[in-house]
Amino acid sequence: MKILIVGATGTIGKAVATALSSQHEVISAGFSDGDVKVDLGSKASIEAMFKSVGQVDAVISTAGLAGFAPFNELDDAAYDLALSNKLMGQVNLVRLGRNHVSDGGSFTLTAGILSRNPMPGSVVISMANGALESFARSAALELDRGHRVNTVSPVFVKETMEMMGMDSSTGLSAADTAKAYIAAVEGGMTGQTLDAPDYA
Repeated sequence: MKILIVGATGTIGKAVATALSSQHEVISAGFSDGDVKVDLGSKASIEAMFKSVGQVDAVISTAGLAGFAPFNELDDAAYDLALSNKLMGQVNLVRLGRNHVSDGGSFTLTAGILSRNPMPGSVVISMANGALESFARSAALELDRGHRVNTVSPVFVKETMEMMGMDSSTGLSAADTAKAYIAAVEGGMTGQTLDAPDYA
């Protein structure tokens, strides 16, 4: 398969690209590097990316910006970033990508465990993650040409936790997290949320 990975230069994205590259053709997309550049917050940039790479068999997104902050400190910009980038950026990969994905192809988006297990400071991230899961469940009912759409719900990644000086014992490695994305691409499910620990 020819697989486009948006966010392929991030911690999870690199692991997904590495895992898939031995069996598939991988095209990496990122904001500042990769085979092709893309700004997930811009519909025009997403459309230009698809036109640049041509027809693909699958699209994986491990990207999307949203910030941690206490509820009382969240301003309009914090909500706007989560909604326009992490949520609508990934929704637009499906909306705009349908014409560039082959029959029977798939979209795999990234939500996160904070949708169902929030923590203080996660309001905008939890909100976007929950919306992504709902989007995939409902869009799966209407996508045509055999297209599938799923979300992967990662937990905290060990490498990121270690980089932030946190105890990583409760995290999951990027390589193990990548297994959920592979299952979504190579499997037959649609409208599902794949919890990364279930595939490790």
